[in-house]
Amino acid sequence: MQFLFPTFLWGLLALSIPVIIHLFNFRRTKKVLFTNVAFLKAVNTTTSSFRRLKHLLIMAARMAFIACLALAFAQPFLPSKSGKGMNAGGVASIYVDNSLSMQNELDKKSYLDKAIAKVEELLAAFPQGSQLQLVTNDFSSDEHSVGNTQQIKDRTTTIKFTHTPRSFENILKRQANLASKHNSQGGNQYLWFSDFQKSTSGDLTKLKLDSTSRLFIVPVQAKALQNVFVDSVWMSTPFVREMSTNQLTVRLFNTGERAVENLQVKLFIDDTQVSSTIASIQSKSSTTANFAFTVKGKGFKKARISFDDTPITFDNDYYFVLNAAPTIKVLHLYGQASAGKYVQTVFDNDSVFAFRSFSASNVDVGQFKTANLVVLEGVQNIDGSIKTALQDFVRAGGSLFVIPPQTPDLQSYNAFMGTFNVRGIQSRTITQADFTPLAEPVKTSSFFIDIFDNSTQKELLQMPNQGGVLTWQAMGDKLLNFRNNQPFLTASNAGSGKVYLLASPLDATFGDFARNALFVPIMYKVGALSVRQEPTAYSFEQNTFTVEVDDIPKTSTFKLRKGKLEIIPVQNLNGKQLTIELPKANQLADNQAIESGYYELVLNGKVERLVAFNHDNKESMMNFYSVDELKSIFDGKKNVQVFDKIDDADFVKTFKDQNFGVALWKYFLIAALAFLALEILLMRLMK
Repeated sequence: MQFLFPTFLWGLLALSIPVIIHLFNFRRTKKVLFTNVAFLKAVNTTTSSFRRLKHLLIMAARMAFIACLALAFAQPFLPSKSGKGMNAGGVASIYVDNSLSMQNELDKKSYLDKAIAKVEELLAAFPQGSQLQLVTNDFSSDEHSVGNTQQIKDRTTTIKFTHTPRSFENILKRQANLASKHNSQGGNQYLWFSDFQKSTSGDLTKLKLDSTSRLFIVPVQAKALQNVFVDSVWMSTPFVREMSTNQLTVRLFNTGERAVENLQVKLFIDDTQVSSTIASIQSKSSTTANFAFTVKGKGFKKARISFDDTPITFDNDYYFVLNAAPTIKVLHLYGQASAGKYVQTVFDNDSVFAFRSFSASNVDVGQFKTANLVVLEGVQNIDGSIKTALQDFVRAGGSLFVIPPQTPDLQSYNAFMGTFNVRGIQSRTITQADFTPLAEPVKTSSFFIDIFDNSTQKELLQMPNQGGVLTWQAMGDKLLNFRNNQPFLTASNAGSGKVYLLASPLDATFGDFARNALFVPIMYKVGALSVRQEPTAYSFEQNTFTVEVDDIPKTSTFKLRKGKLEIIPVQNLNGKQLTIELPKANQLADNQAIESGYYELVLNGKVERLVAFNHDNKESMMNFYSVDELKSIFDGKKNVQVFDKIDDADFVKTFKDQNFGVALWKYFLIAALAFLALEILLMRLMK
């Protein structure tokens, strides 16, 4: 027999109190005169013997009462069968996995409900006075304190699903850190209730457990389930056009062991179904589904891919945002403008572009801050304030398209383009006899992939005959080349911006590139790429995301708003790039939660843009560690115990017998009350 609180055994010293009382009788004797002394002696002998017996019995009852009471407070127990009972002085930290995969059901009951039910049942097995702690994936401030069984049971009723899965390495570190604040001597106990999803568990072999502590693993006997989720979505064109047919491609993934046939997939825009398709997906593989749709009106559109994939429903909706007909601001600076006004014709006739044209010698460089694309055409010298302003514009993320004049100043061009790692610019004199057709572009490259559709991928193109005024050492991507591999059009990254350089002016005397069928789509693509290609949706796992905003004061403060939820996140504004850090669950108020869906980015009460968030794909991978796999991983670790009977009605009893032993304090308390009752009976009946 062992004791949870052996210090209460000092209470056994109180056994001396009834002994002292019975050994020393302080009552004074009184003489009584009686006529017949013989009769008096006989009565006296009989009374003394009876009284002595009565006093001894009462003393024994009192001593037994005190002894049983002291032993009850010391909480004696018979050691557990495993011989490794729970440490009464340690903290018992219980982790309940409330990630989204715990929504899965078994016997019409979610994994989370099963885990909570067993935790509540298990709490009754802990001795009175145990230090208990409840940890979830929320990592909330409530987890810092310890409580009794009732307090922890009350907290289990508030557990909700969270979008933030945690690796078990992080879980163990948190439990150990929190427990050490209340018991730094070691000997703590950690209990895990989880489905042990492989995609989010992390490397279980790297877990480092203090040798004085114990880990109890209770898997919620999850099985690999059929599940379909959206892996990604993308547009076939750089941007969404208003009142035109747009093409959207969706990649669907099937995690199950069997194929999914005839799954109806729907596309919603602003809560209105605009398209649908039927998809079939082989087991453990992916497929793509295509949607054709049109939109009315400009601006951000709330788009959603939806399908029915019961019983796993948390990833049946994929939210994303489409920016319909975005305004691309093009600034045209000319020195020697082409007679055909080719640049103006391309951009000025499309509502997507906001086109402005100025002489390079008479332009306010402050306008560069609001432009997405600057087309520099026929400028002889690039120097002075315009040179500095253009360099700052590119470094801040802008796109610059340089069309040279017939006789450029090579010194100024090399000095200017050299800052963007475009070097060795030289000029040459050409005649029509020097014109050669350009080589066909690589149609599958990232620049041309959406310019050529499936019907034109294999067709031969009629390439323009062109002569080159400039030659240079090609840096970056060679978009178009002469057949001798000399560059005609290149794109170079410069900081967060991009610089395009063309080999000749657009006038007909230098070739027919500006009148070729390639010219317009290339210029459109350059214009489209000048707008930062932001993701249509973000994952909660990213923690931070960056969007482009108009030129605003650096002291501006944005808010994220979704319905009644309104938060001010950590943010950093660098030029036009706004980086926002998503708040963690423990940074939110009790009535707040970040859920998948659409969020408004608000500045001074005005909605600047929409962003969409979805759950991470890791939660959708429905593969779990089996009990045998867990036992194999922790084989040889004596302070780790893996259970396999959470659904068994005897689970709590088995856990209690193995780790708590048999508590005896109730029996000693009953015995103490029995001896107290015996003392009362002795005093009343033995007269």
